[in-house]
Amino acid sequence: MTLITLENITKTFGAQTLFKAIDVSLSEGEKIGLIGVNGTGKSTLLKIINGDETVDQGKITKMRDLRVSHLLQDPIFDEALTAHEQVKSFLGKDADAHEDYEISTMLNHLKIDAHQQCIQLFSGGQRKRIALAATLLKPCDLLLLDEPTNHMDNETIDWLEAYLNRMKCAILMVTHDRYFLNRIVTRIFELSDSTLYSYDGRYETYLENKNTRLIQQASAYKKMKNLYVSELAWIRAGVQARGTKSKSRIQRFEALRENMSQISDEQITIETAFTRLGKKILEINGLSIGYGNALRKPLTYMAKPGDRIGIIGGNGTGKSTLLNTLAGILSPVDGNYEFGSTVKLAYFTQNPDIDANSSMRAIDYIKEVAEYVTTKDGYRISAGDIMEQFLFTSSLQYTPIDALSGGERRRLQLLKLLIGAPNVLLLDEPTNNLDLDTLKALEGYLDSFEGIVLCVSHDRYFLDRTCDQLFVFDDIDNIDIQQGNYSDYLERQPATADLVANHTETAKPKTEKPKAVKKKLSYKEAKQLETLPQTIESLEAKLDSIQAEMTANAADFAKIQTLYETKEATELAYLEALEAYEALLALKESYEA
Repeated sequence: MTLITLENITKTFGAQTLFKAIDVSLSEGEKIGLIGVNGTGKSTLLKIINGDETVDQGKITKMRDLRVSHLLQDPIFDEALTAHEQVKSFLGKDADAHEDYEISTMLNHLKIDAHQQCIQLFSGGQRKRIALAATLLKPCDLLLLDEPTNHMDNETIDWLEAYLNRMKCAILMVTHDRYFLNRIVTRIFELSDSTLYSYDGRYETYLENKNTRLIQQASAYKKMKNLYVSELAWIRAGVQARGTKSKSRIQRFEALRENMSQISDEQITIETAFTRLGKKILEINGLSIGYGNALRKPLTYMAKPGDRIGIIGGNGTGKSTLLNTLAGILSPVDGNYEFGSTVKLAYFTQNPDIDANSSMRAIDYIKEVAEYVTTKDGYRISAGDIMEQFLFTSSLQYTPIDALSGGERRRLQLLKLLIGAPNVLLLDEPTNNLDLDTLKALEGYLDSFEGIVLCVSHDRYFLDRTCDQLFVFDDIDNIDIQQGNYSDYLERQPATADLVANHTETAKPKTEKPKAVKKKLSYKEAKQLETLPQTIESLEAKLDSIQAEMTANAADFAKIQTLYETKEATELAYLEALEAYEALLALKESYEA
């Protein structure tokens, strides 16, 4: 049964078109993930579906008596109410359907213990979980969730996964947590370039299907580009004929230009310089952290070049306190730490240092650090150009900060941090309110980052992707240093590993037939693994050759254009070969483990 249908929906804010003539249909029992770059209108789309936002044009058809429960990205609270009272207030007329113990049980599941404490005494993350408690308790046919896992520890995320998989209602959720997406949703909506794309399957299937779309798009773009160049040459020739043939060609040119702008798929890139790091980086000696009294047993650690340390543990165990201490915001309770003389520290905090109500323009906020930025390759580019790489268009650069979305402000904060060329990064929940494209760009940046990283995160995918060592804040006040990423840690925790495995099994569509468990690579996979290194080396050599030829023919525009197109196609093949090799290698290692 179809719950709601949105037809030909267009929504603008000022000069910005969030989406143009999109169609959305949600059916009973569907579980859908909504993704896209910050500022593309994900939260706005949820509000439109809930009836809290109007559209500029289009038609919305809802099932009669449709019940919707909506978790806002930034819920509004009554500071005078207790946690228990706030849940009842959010529930409104549905509060009478729940006994007090049901509300208390839900709050306990979400790690809210002080039910009678006033809202004003709770942190931002705790408040979000109080709102989530009410959202989950409210009877509904359609559940809308906007970043439900922000500020959650891994145990609570595991519980929420299992809970959502058991729910019978339809779910549409915005989240950056890729493991969470992959275990729950069976369909992905992506907002990009004012268009909504729909992909059947889980997150990993979405990645495969999007890659296919982009390859097809690249082919179409190349053909269109060739036609565009010839039409541009004709237009520039200044043909003065007034016949219908000339007019039709001008119209065709305008249509081509419009299509060229629509077909491009923008990618966030991070290009900044790096400050040289000396031999001494960070020495921690018997460090006790806390507010007057020590929260944890003393920590001793000597950082090594290339350290990628994930910091994990339950909420309130002192993870952020450790970063605040190392950043000099808090004083140690006991012991000491010392950074090397060449260290340039950057701290990406949970709470942006941007005043959300500031009328300062985005570009002026970036220019507080530098008017120009030097990249790793020694190129000098303007603040505006590097903002373009971070998907801040020229109009968005001159937008006041108070007009930016929460996610755009978070992305702006990250950009300002990185252009300062740090060599030691402290990251506190970096994935909160960052879109997936920005996360992938940040992960790519960390791949080539030559300094050290200490990262507090509950994002399991991000920890697996970026960290090879963990500081585990356990239940007996230790800070246990363990080697490996988060999945390695889980494998050493049998109960947790079984729980995650069970959740994954629960999340599978009922129509999916169980597959035989493979013990080793297939013959075709083994052959690919054997030949891919030679393919990669060959493509690397080809790229070097193309680059040398481009340098030698720098004055020949036509030749450069041809070489540039060849280079683009070769780079795509190179990246695909690398990804295939890494995937097969990981698969082989998993069979041998």
